[in-house]
Amino acid sequence: MPRTAPLSRLRVDPYIVALLATVAVAALLPATGGAAHAASDASDAAVALLFFLYGARLSTREALDGLRHWRLHGTVLAATFAVFPLLGLAARGLVPYVIAPQLYPGFLFLCLLPSTIQSAIAFTSLARGNVAAAICAGSFSSLAGIVLTPLLAALLIGGGPGVSGHSVLGIALHLLAPFLAGQFLRRWIGGLLTRHRKALGYVDRGSILLVVYTAFSAGMAEGIWHQVPAFRLLELLAAEALLLAAMLTLTGYGARVLGFSRADRVTIVFAGSKKSLAAGLPMATVLFGPSAGLAVLPLMLFHQMQLMVCAVIAKRWAADEDRTVAWGHDGHGTEQRHDADRRPGEPGRAGGPSAAGARRG
Repeated sequence: MPRTAPLSRLRVDPYIVALLATVAVAALLPATGGAAHAASDASDAAVALLFFLYGARLSTREALDGLRHWRLHGTVLAATFAVFPLLGLAARGLVPYVIAPQLYPGFLFLCLLPSTIQSAIAFTSLARGNVAAAICAGSFSSLAGIVLTPLLAALLIGGGPGVSGHSVLGIALHLLAPFLAGQFLRRWIGGLLTRHRKALGYVDRGSILLVVYTAFSAGMAEGIWHQVPAFRLLELLAAEALLLAAMLTLTGYGARVLGFSRADRVTIVFAGSKKSLAAGLPMATVLFGPSAGLAVLPLMLFHQMQLMVCAVIAKRWAADEDRTVAWGHDGHGTEQRHDADRRPGEPGRAGGPSAAGARRG
């Protein structure tokens, strides 16, 4: 089996295409006047529905069971809400040489967001990691982010556009209240949502596309895109590539130093190095107001980058794990490889569960 999938075989995520198409439509046909107000109201309603569904889907029992992995969850939360923000603050030294001043608030906001759920689970599963822990880690991170992200934004981007105590209260009203309502009604509607999970997935993604269109339409109406030359976007991409590489390295080696099993290391890498577009876009519209379009630009670029990079890493680790298991059961070797034989950043198996256990969930 080849070490990595050829680039020509890597599939393009249709959702990324839809996001780019939505941005293009907003650039060519932005909502203005009464249409802009209608789009904004529809976007607010979509965001409320989105977080209501998040609350209704999160199983309280799963969340309580996941507390058994408190060291793993604590590590992911530390990476998400401590290490990431520290790197974001350190990036202030790149302004204005690498990161344009008008893009830095969005770059720092990106560093304050919770981790993803869906993609972190998908990549953890592909790389033979601890899927159950990934589900809990993503859920805990998203729940904590509803509170921590706006508070950190008010503290660290306090002088930025739209970030104030009023906007933090807006987060509570727009996001936390629907989430808690979903949790309260879960006992009655949880089964229905589970049976129609696939259809509701389109509701999730459609809501995000509407938020993207509204935010970028506002940006076009304000003329903020003329403030960002093309070379500045390339510099932003370079800064975000360094940020992602740093977090992948820190989570990989940090999990090894802390003595986690291979399956848990995979989970920590994919849950601790990613940021949620689904949570970030609604929060940005509340926190940044008319400047939300410019503020979410770093997030959208980082989102696509993390998907492509993590897809390659997950496929490589899955291939390595399959070869390791096959070698360990052919009667001529052992199931473990020495850590010295591993490439930097690759999760090790020493002390970890069996291959079957790593694939549970």
